[in-house]
Amino acid sequence: MEHEVFVPVPAEALRATLTDLGRVARCLPGFERDASEAARGEGSGEDLVGRFRLRVGGHTITYRGGLRIVERDGAITYEGEGTEVRGKGVAEVSLTVVLTPAAEGTGLGFTGALNATGRLADEPEEARDAARARLLDAFVEAAAALAAADAPAVAPDDAAGESPHDAPEGETAFGTGAFDGGPGEDPGFDDDVLPEPAPPVEIPAAPAAEAAHARRTMIGRSAEEVDHAPPRGRYAPVPAPEPSGAGATLRWVAPAAALALASAVLVGRALRRRR
Repeated sequence: MEHEVFVPVPAEALRATLTDLGRVARCLPGFERDASEAARGEGSGEDLVGRFRLRVGGHTITYRGGLRIVERDGAITYEGEGTEVRGKGVAEVSLTVVLTPAAEGTGLGFTGALNATGRLADEPEEARDAARARLLDAFVEAAAALAAADAPAVAPDDAAGESPHDAPEGETAFGTGAFDGGPGEDPGFDDDVLPEPAPPVEIPAAPAAEAAHARRTMIGRSAEEVDHAPPRGRYAPVPAPEPSGAGATLRWVAPAAALALASAVLVGRALRRRR
């Protein structure tokens, strides 16, 4: 099998990623490294041991095995073998990668062979080729992104020994050294001329009642005052209607009339007795 890919990443940074077991484990889609192997570190050990899930056609095949990286004559060779977790099939792969530096990146050429028995061997050749291309593209894309993140950014000025972030003497990254005690003047300000202060703004005083209400609103009422205060709003009691003038007059006329009637009865009885 053959496969070619080009990535805009320097060859040295890409080689460092492709030859590190820990980084290869992170870039290989469907691979889950054993916890005991991962605890040793990214670059420790000679083999990469774990489980690998491969999607072929409409099926997923899980293998358990190991992967070894071998460098020969500038080429990188991956030698791996695994056994089906649910089955008796075995797969062995040998994949060689050759890096070709270019002006704007690196070309990768893959060549190798696959020997498989079991479920993978029962799949059609077209399905196996599609799964291989998809797996290699995803692996290279992840490796290129990881290598680009680890590669230092080199600017043209850095080759001359001067960093583009270094400022001349007496200056900082924000301009002149006026902020950190260095030489230079801060444009727009003069130490001898100060702006005239703005006239104070007169605020009319609020009435005493409004001021007391505002102060009470801001400070709040005490617990005792809140407990004994009458309810307000929708729960406030409805005041009783004030008596009108006619009702007050009738309230005094009725007792006076009863007293006059009783007096008349008593006087009439007294006169009858005398006769």
